[in-house]
Amino acid sequence: MKSRSSRDPTAVVLRALSEPRRVAILRLIRSRELRSGQIADNFNTTRSAISQHLRVLMNAGLLSERRRGTSRLYRLRARGFARVRALLDTFWEDGLARLKMEAEKQARGTLG
Repeated sequence: MKSRSSRDPTAVVLRALSEPRRVAILRLIRSRELRSGQIADNFNTTRSAISQHLRVLMNAGLLSERRRGTSRLYRLRARGFARVRALLDTFWEDGLARLKMEAEKQARGTLG
C-alpha cells in the first residue's frame, strides 16, 4: 500500500525538486524548449539517468513533452509549481502577519 504522501500532488512535486540534478534540468529549460539529448549533453551522467529524471519531473507535472519527428522536446510547465507556491505562500503570509502584529504592538507602545 502506498503512503498518503505518495499520492499528495504537493509531496510528489517536493520529492521531484529534492534532487539537485532535476532542479538543474528545470533551470536549463526554464526559458526554452530542449530535446532530451540537448538536456543530457549538459550533465556528466548517462542519457538513461537523464531520461529517468525527466520522467520524474513529468510525473510531478513540472514538465511538458511534445514529439517532433523522433525527438521529444521538453519545456517547463509553470502550472506544475502552483501547489508548491501555494504551500510556500502560507509560510510567507504567516510571517507577514507576525511582522504586522509586532509592528502594531511597537507602534502602540510608542504612542502610549
